[in-house]
Amino acid sequence: MTQNDFDQFQTLLQAVSELYGKPMTPFSVSIYWGALQQHDMAVVREAMNRHITNPDNGQFMPKPADLIRMMQGSSQDKALQAWHKVDKAVRRIGTYSSVVFDDPLIHRVLHEMGGWIAMGRKTEDEWPFVAREFEQRYRAFAGRQEVPEYLPVLVGIIEADSRREGFPVIEAPMLIGDANVAMAVMIAGTNKPALGMQQLDVERANEILLLVEKREAA
Repeated sequence: MTQNDFDQFQTLLQAVSELYGKPMTPFSVSIYWGALQQHDMAVVREAMNRHITNPDNGQFMPKPADLIRMMQGSSQDKALQAWHKVDKAVRRIGTYSSVVFDDPLIHRVLHEMGGWIAMGRKTEDEWPFVAREFEQRYRAFAGRQEVPEYLPVLVGIIEADSRREGFPVIEAPMLIGDANVAMAVMIAGTNKPALGMQQLDVERANEILLLVEKREAA
């Protein structure tokens, strides 16, 4: 969330606290804000709603840790949170600028879906299907408990045009989410193709084929 979301966040928190008969003081609001600020407003709201309707512990006012557990607990939650970042970035920043997210899996998934620029070409009618594909791919990677290779920067239209014309890149990428984490993501990325390709020389190819023939003849 950004500072622009604070009023909306405070209104939501006050409404939930009144539901539980525990009005929030300004100090309490600031504690919740500090603990949850790194998460998207839509994800926080969904976590609040899920807690309220939880039959096991929904009768108690949620603590920040309860909400964080809900938002980060499963790959499905993480996929939804990641998609909210992508959706907001496309709508607020657009695909003219290059971007770096604070989540390497977002880079890998968007690359496999055609790249950052391709996101800007989708229509509103296509958007729900794009969201579903993104979440499915993201959950698949998250379930492997490892970070695959990914691009350091998701290139936007301005940078792509500059490269095509042979001009140097004159615009730094936008950092999405936690800026420090996004920079770390950028540093750890690679421009190496996700699918490695190498031409095998003829002599070595013939050696291998000969070994195969000998093995089958044995």
